[in-house]
Amino acid sequence: MNYLAHLYLSGNNEKVMIGNFIGDFVKGKKWEEYTDQIGQGILLHRKIDSFTDSHPKFIEARLQFKPVFGLYSGIIIDFLYDHYLAKNWNTYSNENLHQFTKHTHKVLLKNFLRLPAQVQQFLPFLIKNKRLESYATIDGIIEAVGIMSKYSSLPNKPAPLKKIWMKDYQLLEENFTVFMPDLISFSNSVLKTFQNKTNA
Repeated sequence: MNYLAHLYLSGNNEKVMIGNFIGDFVKGKKWEEYTDQIGQGILLHRKIDSFTDSHPKFIEARLQFKPVFGLYSGIIIDFLYDHYLAKNWNTYSNENLHQFTKHTHKVLLKNFLRLPAQVQQFLPFLIKNKRLESYATIDGIIEAVGIMSKYSSLPNKPAPLKKIWMKDYQLLEENFTVFMPDLISFSNSVLKTFQNKTNA
């Protein structure tokens, strides 16, 4: 899953949200250097990624893009799942997407000095360009993939990406609709486990 889904799946705990947001940038046991709840957010991020990667619906969706994107097809689906989440946001949240992203930006800025250097570098641009809200549009996702490709080995192939996506747009949305409740249930169970440990 990409940024929007990780933030959404963090529950109401701001510290867990921070950890879940920065999860990709904290390697190995580095999570132990953070406060308990931020560390829990980092571990939640990893558990979400593992659950997603092994889910039959994610594997099925990834196959559509594998001929063009190979090993990076999973990253493409991460972005597309964020699109379907943003597009259908009101199905999953009582708070509208604008309000959610505004609150998220406030939390991240309040904890700016706790963020890894790489996150500190891109966060102002993510906020300024309303990147999370832009995921609700097709062009917003295409642009986000292009930006990521500049800073990683992800292939930048906007034309074939859009062609494959548009051909199977509805099927992929149905795929996401089946997948997302499973992920929400899994994430909530992990959060409950963390809460029980904290209260023990």
